[in-house]
Amino acid sequence: MYNHKEIEAKWQKFWEDNQTYTAKDGTGKAKKFILIEFPYPSGAGLHMGHLRPYVAGDAYSRFMRMRGFETMYPIGWDAFGLPAENYAIKNGIHPRISTEQNIANAKKQIKNWGIGFDWSREINTTDPEYYKWTQWIFLQFYKAGLAFESTGLINWCPKDKTGLANEEVIDGKCERCGTVVEKREMKQWYLRISAYAQKLLDGLKELDWPESVKIQQENWIGRSEGALIKFPFSKQSESVEIFTTRPDTLFGSTYMVLAPDHPLINKITTEDHRTEVEAYAQAALNKPEIERTAVDKEKTGVFTGGYAINPATEEEIPVWIADYVLSSYGTGAIMAVPAHDERDHAFAKKYNLPIRKVVAAPAGVEVKNEVYTGEGTLVNSGEYNFMPTSEARQHITADFGKPKVQYRLRDWVFSRQRYWGEPIPLVHCEKCGVVPVPENQLPVTLPEVEKYEPTGTGESPLAAVESWVNTTCPNCQGPAKRETNTMPQWAGSSWYYLRYTDPKNNVQLADKEKLKYWQPVDVYFGGMEHTTLHLLYSRFWNQFLYDQGIVTVKEPYLLRIPHGIILGPDGEKMSKSRGNVVNPDDVVEQYGADTLRMYEMFLGPHGDVIAWNDNGIVGVRRFLERVSALVPKQEEPAKRALHKLIKKISQDLEEYKFNTSIAAFMEFLNNNPNMNQSDLETYLKLLSPFAPHITEELWSRLGHQTSIHLESWPKYDEEQLKEENVTIVVQVMGKVRDSIVVKTGASEEEVRNLVMSSPNISKHVEGKEILKVIYVPDRLINLVIK
Repeated sequence: MYNHKEIEAKWQKFWEDNQTYTAKDGTGKAKKFILIEFPYPSGAGLHMGHLRPYVAGDAYSRFMRMRGFETMYPIGWDAFGLPAENYAIKNGIHPRISTEQNIANAKKQIKNWGIGFDWSREINTTDPEYYKWTQWIFLQFYKAGLAFESTGLINWCPKDKTGLANEEVIDGKCERCGTVVEKREMKQWYLRISAYAQKLLDGLKELDWPESVKIQQENWIGRSEGALIKFPFSKQSESVEIFTTRPDTLFGSTYMVLAPDHPLINKITTEDHRTEVEAYAQAALNKPEIERTAVDKEKTGVFTGGYAINPATEEEIPVWIADYVLSSYGTGAIMAVPAHDERDHAFAKKYNLPIRKVVAAPAGVEVKNEVYTGEGTLVNSGEYNFMPTSEARQHITADFGKPKVQYRLRDWVFSRQRYWGEPIPLVHCEKCGVVPVPENQLPVTLPEVEKYEPTGTGESPLAAVESWVNTTCPNCQGPAKRETNTMPQWAGSSWYYLRYTDPKNNVQLADKEKLKYWQPVDVYFGGMEHTTLHLLYSRFWNQFLYDQGIVTVKEPYLLRIPHGIILGPDGEKMSKSRGNVVNPDDVVEQYGADTLRMYEMFLGPHGDVIAWNDNGIVGVRRFLERVSALVPKQEEPAKRALHKLIKKISQDLEEYKFNTSIAAFMEFLNNNPNMNQSDLETYLKLLSPFAPHITEELWSRLGHQTSIHLESWPKYDEEQLKEENVTIVVQVMGKVRDSIVVKTGASEEEVRNLVMSSPNISKHVEGKEILKVIYVPDRLINLVIK
């Protein structure tokens, strides 16, 4: 039984002292940039959810390093934002102090797991030398007109007491705490991510990402092609513009619907309907968007008393407001075509509004529930009758409106009413307006405060720090006030991978030559979550920085490898309340880091949801005990078996199939318990990415002075993989009549002689002329007879 505590502590110190995993710039070697989502340092420490991608990335990084690539596998801390601040508030500790403590603990955990991170590149989003460049990037957005201040309805979390971006609202609830969000009208800072909607869509085509992740981003960006059409208000000079993807159905629009917060509601609403309209609008805006837009939700609305003119029919159509129309999509107004839209149809039926069919379905197509939403031929559409819908769309758009590409993606609400975040580097001057802080005055550091709890008033706690707020305008040198909102937790994580390339640079974000060498990230290990948060945001930042000539590639991550979650032993999600949490540190203490790493990978495919099994870990521990006892024997080399193992492990690592590798190691050792020194050394090299400590120890015992993790990866010989004998299928006139075993590579003549001596074949060919022999080496022989 090997002493894992002694061995693991010994080699962890060796790796740190020798900087074994430090990546070097400008070596001229081909590079591999392997990335994991850097963690936020929570008080509970790192858990199994962190272990899974870290170990996968570590095994792959070690493999790439041994294959001769200059390999960077860096680490840092996503330490600003709500998780760190909420933990500090809960425990009554200043977030700066609690964050430092939590980082120290997490760092200790990672080192105990034997993860080969390049600690020389360690970053921390709360370090002023880091967030100086986060602020600098914000100023580039501001100068480009992509950072702007605006008043509007935003998502407000009443528990976290801050505004949220649309991407942080999941099913109407705060992504972080699960509280139902409210709508508040507030002045906020935004990033104009909508300006990059098409670029973000186009970039997905070039990425080797899981299709499900791409589809999620495509749906969130939501590209729609259609038309903008103006509907004049009856007896008024005002008009309302609608966006529709089906301008071909314009003649079927029998009423109009406005979102409850549409700016023209006051104009169109008559006095006798005003009270009812205002009450309905207020109630609608208090509902989550997911509830308002649910397909199966009963449709509700209220008539404004006003009318618009359908520009195609010149008829007056009533204007309603309804909660299923959102101001955040399109123009916040729709032309309702109840014969060809299910929601409009349900609404029209409920309120007894006209339904006019304008698209005839092709012959044989069944129309269900009086609603046809597909393509067809126009009817009841004046001069456009009998025109195919695809053609009619173009003509009606040209005659009544203009083409428009619309995106679902909304601009990113970027300011937060919290303390623990990057200060936004702007000042407000009564004379000059909003003025950016000069770049040579960055960073604008976060002041020390006693009270950092959120106020809930719509202002950050920083607003009360007068000595910090009151400053001088960089333009006129007059009195000014600092912007007191802070950046969201996504700011620092939107570009952290870039800083890894040059983490100590004090004069620029990163040196261009270093960026050119390391970009893009080759493989990014991470979870399925954050598809429309971190991944979308960081792609936006990278594309913007590329357009500014700051970074060297458009897309930051070539390949994304998602992992499944690890469930508790009961098959349920791990949680303290269920009492099923498996602490990885406890497993390391009892069984060792190598056992933990290998068992986690052995549980199942990397992308699958897996359940922890306390019983199974014993088998992995016993396997490593057998490995620890290996010593060279005077045995014949296991050539074929060893080369098969080299090929198997190499392919598994290239394809991230870690679980089948573990099984292959166990099978090989069962069949080859006594290896000579050469075979044992090869076996240890193959095992080293999975069990780095024990292989390093055995490598040293074999007399080697250098680390096994800096050795060259073994290569397999295809000739050695060939079997001595193969089974050949024998056919007569294409029908299988027999099979024979021959030596691999046997000639046609040899195989034919054997075939002709077979009783099973001779009875089919006896007395007949063989016209042709078709021979596929090592596979089949077919006799064509007359």
